[in-house]
Amino acid sequence: MATILCHACALAPEPALPELAPEPVPELPGSFAESSRTGAHEPLEWWRAFADPVLDEVVDTVLASNFDIAEAVARVQQARVRARLAEAAILPSVRARAGADSFDVPINAGIGAQLQELGLEDLLGDAAGGITLPERLGLTTYALSADFAYELDFWDRVRHSSLAAGAELLASESDVQAARIGVVAEAITAYFDIVDLRRQIEIARETVDVLEERERLVEARYGRGLTDSLGLYRVRQDLRNTQAGLPQLDDRLAAAEVRLAALMGGYREDVDELLPNAPGQPPVADPVPVGVPADLLLQRPDLLAAGHRLEAAGHEIEARRAELRPSLSLSGSIGLQTTDIGGIFNVQQWFGNLLSSLLAPVFDGGRLAGNVALAHTRFNELAAAYGRTVVTAVNEVEAALAGLRNQGRRHAFLSARREEAQATLALRSQRYRSGVGGYADFLDASRTLLDVESALAGCERNLALARLAVHRALGGAWTAPDRVAGESLAAAILPEEGGRNR
Repeated sequence: MATILCHACALAPEPALPELAPEPVPELPGSFAESSRTGAHEPLEWWRAFADPVLDEVVDTVLASNFDIAEAVARVQQARVRARLAEAAILPSVRARAGADSFDVPINAGIGAQLQELGLEDLLGDAAGGITLPERLGLTTYALSADFAYELDFWDRVRHSSLAAGAELLASESDVQAARIGVVAEAITAYFDIVDLRRQIEIARETVDVLEERERLVEARYGRGLTDSLGLYRVRQDLRNTQAGLPQLDDRLAAAEVRLAALMGGYREDVDELLPNAPGQPPVADPVPVGVPADLLLQRPDLLAAGHRLEAAGHEIEARRAELRPSLSLSGSIGLQTTDIGGIFNVQQWFGNLLSSLLAPVFDGGRLAGNVALAHTRFNELAAAYGRTVVTAVNEVEAALAGLRNQGRRHAFLSARREEAQATLALRSQRYRSGVGGYADFLDASRTLLDVESALAGCERNLALARLAVHRALGGAWTAPDRVAGESLAAAILPEEGGRNR
C-alpha cells in the first residue's frame, strides 16, 4: 500500500503556487497618545457608568428585543452547525440497513430460460422420476447490515477544514458582540438625543415667554415714542425665529423617538411608555482617566472577528493544498443475511466486505491548483482587512479620547459662563426690585442665561456622546487595576485622580 501511495504521489506532483505573502499587518501600539498608564481590565455593563436607571432600562429592553441582535445570533447558530458538520467529517460514517429483497420471474425468462436452453429441465425430470420445474421462480432474502465509510486524513485536509469552520464560528460570535455594542451605542445616542431635545424644547418655550414679555415692553415704549420701530422689529424677529424653531425641535424629537422605537423592536408609543419621566438633561459621566491601556483594543469584537477570519483563511489554504495529494478511502458492510426471516439473527449467517480506494489527481484542468491560489488571495485580502481594522481601531480610540478631552474643556467653559450669567441675572433682579435697574435689563439677563443653558445642555449631550464614543472605540468597558473584590460599582470606577476609570 505504501508503494502504491508513493507512486500516486509521483503521478501528481504539486504545481507551483504563489507564495503566501500578505501585506505586513500593523501591530497594536503600547499605549495611546492620550494615555500614560496601563492596567488590568475586564468586560462590564459599561453603560451603567452614566448612573442613569432610565438609560439602564432602555438598554435592557433593546438587548431583549432588537432584531439586528436576533439576526446576528441566528448567524452564529448557523456557523455552529457548519462547524459541527465540518468536525463530523473527521469521524467514520456508519449507517444501519435492514432490507428484504425478493424476485419472482417466469420459468421461461432469466435463469429458467437458460435451464431450458441447456436441456436441464428434461435431465432433472428423468433423474428425479418425472420432476418438472415450476412455471415461476421466486426467492426472498432478508438482511441486517451496517455500512461504513471513512477517509483517512493523511494530509489533514479534514482537520484544517474543521479548524477553519471553528474559526468562522468564533468570528460570527464576535460579530454578535459587535452588533450588540453597535445597537447599544445607537440606543444610547437616541436616548441622549431625546433627553437633550426635551430640554431644548423646554428652554425654547421659556425663551419665547421672555421674548413675548420683552415684545410687550418694547411695544409700550414704542407707543410712548421712547424707542424707534427698528428696535421693535428686532425684538419681534427674535421672537418669531425662536417660535419657528419649536416645530423643528418637535420634528427632531419625533425622529429620535422613532429611531429608539425601531431599536427596541416596537413603536413610538412604546418609547412614551418607557420614558415618561426621563431626566431633563443628559447624564454626565465622570471623565475617562489617563492610562487607558492599548491592549484594551484586543476586546474589540470587530478586531477579534477579523483575526478569526484571517486564521480561518490560513486553514483553508492548508485544506486546499491537501486536495492536491492522493486520498485513501475505506468502505464496507458487515451484517446478517438469510432466506428465512426466522434465522435472521443466526450468527452463522454473517457476511462482510471491505473496500479501499486510492484517488490521486492526475489532470483536472488546474481546478485544484486554482483553488489553492484562490485561498491564497482570500488570505491576503483578509490580512489587508485585518490591518485596516487595527489601524482604524487605534485611530478611533485616539480620536475618541481627544474628542472627550475637548468636550470636557468646552463643558468647563460653558459651566463657568453659566455661573457668570446666573450672577448677572441675580444682580439685574436685585437692581430691578430696588428700582435702580430696568425691567428690560432683567429680561435681557434672563434671555442670556437661557441661551447659555441651551448651549450647556447641548454640550452635555456631546460630552455624553464623546464618552460613549470611547466605550465604542474600545469595544466595551475598562476598569482600574488592583481593585479590591467586593467593591461597589461606583467605587470600582473611581480613578486615583478623581475621574471615573471604567
